[in-house]
Amino acid sequence: MAADDDDKPRKKITHEIGQDLYLLSVEELTERIALLTGEIERLKEAMAKKRSSRDAAASFFKS
Repeated sequence: MAADDDDKPRKKITHEIGQDLYLLSVEELTERIALLTGEIERLKEAMAKKRSSRDAAASFFKS
């Protein structure tokens, strides 16, 4: 039966802000932390790109 479990696609990890964490295992919590940390990094990169574009435009139009 364990072989059957290996063949099934793994459910995509998702996290809802404010979700009850009581039923999650330590491993599931670790996966969620990794997921959210990756998302925070992605958001920071997007902010940096937007700031760079905004600053370039401001510099261009100041002249």
